[in-house]
Amino acid sequence: MSSKIDRRKKYTRMMLKDSLMTLLKTKDISSITVKELCALADINRSTFYSHFTDQFDLLNKIEDEIIEDMAGYLNQYTYKKEEDELHMIQDLVEYFASIEEVCKTLLHERTDTTFQKKATDFAHQFFLKNWRDVEQFDKELSEYISTFIINGCIHVIKRWLNNGMDKSPKEIAEMINSLIHKGLLGVV
Repeated sequence: MSSKIDRRKKYTRMMLKDSLMTLLKTKDISSITVKELCALADINRSTFYSHFTDQFDLLNKIEDEIIEDMAGYLNQYTYKKEEDELHMIQDLVEYFASIEEVCKTLLHERTDTTFQKKATDFAHQFFLKNWRDVEQFDKELSEYISTFIINGCIHVIKRWLNNGMDKSPKEIAEMINSLIHKGLLGVV
């Protein structure tokens, strides 16, 4: 009996998440109502409220799940060698490719979500804690370097997703890794 309930809960949450992503493609989160979410997901409102407090809570949970998944990928590596960093970047890019539509929706300029800020803040903290070369710079410079690298990576991934993933995840990972370690002039 328990597995049926768990399956139903997972299905309900998946339908609500999919419905929210569909609506976010054309509307701001503040314009989306629980009523229309439930209608699109074919779920009654009391079921919605048994899982989430409102549409903002649902969006927050989706964003947090992606950040949690990112942490899982990032925590697999030691970052002692540039090769580890390349594999980590490739794993992340492959993950983003696997949730392409969600990422495109959450990272779209017209979408009023906090996802890009959450991802940036998370990656910034992780970068400062784990980057193998961080100790050669003072704290302030490290902060600027991290900001530059993280925002650059996010925008490269956004462009790649919006270009229909015209390069393989490995090619994008190699490009990002090269930009990080060699700079712009070392790539061209």
